[in-house]
Amino acid sequence: MVVDYCSQIDTVPYDLSTEDDLDETVRQVRDLGGSVLSARADVRDFSSLERAARLTVDEFGKIDVLVANAGVGSFAPALELSEQQWQDVIDINLTGVWKTARAVIPGMIERGEGGSVVLTSSVAGLVALPNLAHYTTAKHGVVGLMRALSAELAPHRVRVNSIHPTTVDTPMIDNATIRQLFVPGVEDPDRATASEAMKTLNALPVPWVEGIDVSNAALWLASEEARYVTGVTFPIDAGAATTYKVPHQ
Repeated sequence: MVVDYCSQIDTVPYDLSTEDDLDETVRQVRDLGGSVLSARADVRDFSSLERAARLTVDEFGKIDVLVANAGVGSFAPALELSEQQWQDVIDINLTGVWKTARAVIPGMIERGEGGSVVLTSSVAGLVALPNLAHYTTAKHGVVGLMRALSAELAPHRVRVNSIHPTTVDTPMIDNATIRQLFVPGVEDPDRATASEAMKTLNALPVPWVEGIDVSNAALWLASEEARYVTGVTFPIDAGAATTYKVPHQ
């Protein structure tokens, strides 16, 4: 089951996924021989998540793995964020993760066969990033939620871990607002210029990782190869968390 909101949010300064994107995901899964359902759901709306979980169980019989990946960002110094910017990021990136877990995990417990839960945090869940106070707060909160859930759910053999990407080559990073943050002295910097500046965030000399790198980490945590791994923060960050220093503003 793949779920997305498929609508724009006013405080988010880049294009969010559309119904066409959701349909394309379904197509790619089917092209690989997989069975897949899709649903429009807002992680701020618990009832829509419950509905998606019920549809999944009705179709496939159970849910073994949950990846709570929904997240958005906007950018401003902490004291210049609007109330709506703050609320949208906290509601989606933190409370939405809890609601997603709340909609799915009880079924795992009731079935009694264990399960794997992967919560998408960020390198901003491990270090502080300027101009992202709301995002940093939410992503640190995801770590606390992960640790609490991992402790509470271990007796049920439900493992819970968080993944922590650095910049990823997606529209969330590759957009005009982000480029300007990294190259403030250049008017409308292009992708190549911004990518050079973004290398300063990571220890490895790369501006970003690819989506597949994050997916592979989630896949491993969901697999039997990670059957005794729970309660961990799993960076896919090109070394960013170990070397990052807050730049002078």
